[in-house]
Amino acid sequence: MTLRAFIEFRDVSKTYDGSTLAVAGLSCAVARGEFLTFLGPSGSGKTTALMMLAGFEQPSSGELRLNGKPLGPIPPHRRNMGVVFQNYALFAHLTVAENLAFPLRVRGVASRTIGERVQQVLALVRLEGYEQRRPGELSGGQQQRVALARALIFGPDVILMDEPLGALDKQLREQLQTEIKQIQRHLGVTVLYVTHDQSEALALSDRIALFAAGSIEQIGTPQELYEQPASAFVAQFIGQNNRLNAVVEEVEHERCVVRLADGSAVHAVMNGTSASGQRVTVWVRPEHVEIGDTSAGANVLRGVIEELSYQGDHVRVRVTMPGDTHVVAKCARSRAGQLQRGDAAVLRFSAEHCTAFAQQSAVGAPS
Repeated sequence: MTLRAFIEFRDVSKTYDGSTLAVAGLSCAVARGEFLTFLGPSGSGKTTALMMLAGFEQPSSGELRLNGKPLGPIPPHRRNMGVVFQNYALFAHLTVAENLAFPLRVRGVASRTIGERVQQVLALVRLEGYEQRRPGELSGGQQQRVALARALIFGPDVILMDEPLGALDKQLREQLQTEIKQIQRHLGVTVLYVTHDQSEALALSDRIALFAAGSIEQIGTPQELYEQPASAFVAQFIGQNNRLNAVVEEVEHERCVVRLADGSAVHAVMNGTSASGQRVTVWVRPEHVEIGDTSAGANVLRGVIEELSYQGDHVRVRVTMPGDTHVVAKCARSRAGQLQRGDAAVLRFSAEHCTAFAQQSAVGAPS
């Protein structure tokens, strides 16, 4: 099914010095009512792309559209977009009610209507009774709820959120993630969300656009990026992964057989094209690695248990293989009780759960 674009980036680029591109030829579309996250490391261009959509930065080339209309000539305050920043950006000298009323007053909304809308959005973000408090009298989570309410109060077409939960602790961050998603679904508003936190992106998003060096490396559902990474960069950035260097021995259609440094043969899904003798990197996630009792079959590795790390719902088992290669497996607590540091370990995983990428594409350190 073809996506009907509500927001469009059409070959958008941005440079600040005339030579280095902060955003390079960005093209993507966002559907009305979608929650799309721009995810990526610092300096990857995701915030710059958001600021261009908001109108706070101008593209060096390309075009941005909202509901089919070019945004170029429209100033930020006329784009009907609510913006939420990490630092809240609330007026410290105004009460919560006055902060929320401000965007309505500048739009000439009648006082009676303003009062009604303030109460509505306070109920939406669960801050009834906080009208007369000032930002300094609120917790960080409460301030971010006020910032979200202010972005919603005038009924924007789009909500833009730039690292809104970055200053909060883990428990509060997860609580507000749930609330943000519930509000977005309730209102049906389109959200473009920027974060460097891949867990946050996986939890919130309908789709994720993963940025690298100013462009999108892959865009898709959280499940697609996690289970079908398009490149080694995506495999490394989304979730945890083991990385094993190998050389291709055989290629047949989309599968290959590779040989690891310790001599083990591994069957894997081939990403891209390859030929016998080419160096590749095989990626397999810890949850797909089993610690077995038999060494029969394909994709079997042998090593010694170096470390057991209790994680609550599971135990991370770090196994050292010949050649100083390390593999991490996630093990059920009931099974982990039978394992000890220094024990010999047999690891197994299926070909469907490992992918071989050409080695020149591999980036990052092994998990």
